[in-house]
Amino acid sequence: MSTDDSTEIVCFDLLTYAGRLENLREVRGNSKFRFVQGDIRERNSLETLVKEGFDLIVNFAAETHVDRSIVEADSFVLTDAYGTYVLLEAARKFDVERFVQISTDEVYGSIRQGSFKEDHMLSPSSPYSASKAAGDHMALAFHRTYGLSVVVTRSSNNYGPCQHPEKLIPKLILRALHNQPLSIYADGKQVRDWLYVTDNCEAIELAANEGKSGEIYNVASSEEHMNIEVAKNLLKLLGKPEGLIRFVADRPGHDRRYSLDTAKIRALGWKSKVKFEEGLENTARWYEKNQWWWKPLLEDKFFKTDTPWLQ
Repeated sequence: MSTDDSTEIVCFDLLTYAGRLENLREVRGNSKFRFVQGDIRERNSLETLVKEGFDLIVNFAAETHVDRSIVEADSFVLTDAYGTYVLLEAARKFDVERFVQISTDEVYGSIRQGSFKEDHMLSPSSPYSASKAAGDHMALAFHRTYGLSVVVTRSSNNYGPCQHPEKLIPKLILRALHNQPLSIYADGKQVRDWLYVTDNCEAIELAANEGKSGEIYNVASSEEHMNIEVAKNLLKLLGKPEGLIRFVADRPGHDRRYSLDTAKIRALGWKSKVKFEEGLENTARWYEKNQWWWKPLLEDKFFKTDTPWLQ
């Protein structure tokens, strides 16, 4: 499944609010890269593309923001669950060799102590995580029923350059740069494992190439931090006062702690390379230097509003 200089890579994306052609600027001039705008929920256009013949499909397509899912759940169900089915059906129909389903630690729900293994029962708390769990189940069902070669990766919280400012770290960075309040839910002691984006990409590539069909692979850095710690670290990096932090009403169904056991992916030879302190500074400096990228996004209501379910 590994790629070489003769491999064509096709990106199929609807370009919704979080889709940015600017993110592809480094590869769009490459003759082996092709961008196709389309919707994975639309069977005809998707199958027209897939029947060209592909060895590998990696399903990154998803609605991903928990806050949005609380007030706009329909798009999550349609994309993350039904859209995954449409893509799987195309892969089965046109004999795609392998299908990689990109998932999340949130499908497991919250855990007080210890870490989730891949065989733990799923207990999603939000419409987002429920829709992703549905997509996972569908992908694994296609493996068991039709023999489609499927691998699922479930990663912890990603961060890094080019992340939409609805997400916690870029949202905190941009608000700090504008000397605006950094809103933190409840007491800020929610614990997340933070995984730098390039580490996740390497794990996905490894799972696609070396993972066993029908298996799930957790991906995490094993660097757990409370949200309030993340906010304070960013303020220190940016030279801003901690007085910018304010606490706001918690969101419904907010999971307290995520933690993943990563023994399976590490057994394939993967390990995270970017320490949280390094990754956080890289990310903060990237946003400082790339105003052209994020300025058009500052009017997004989920950047400007912290508790849309209370509006």
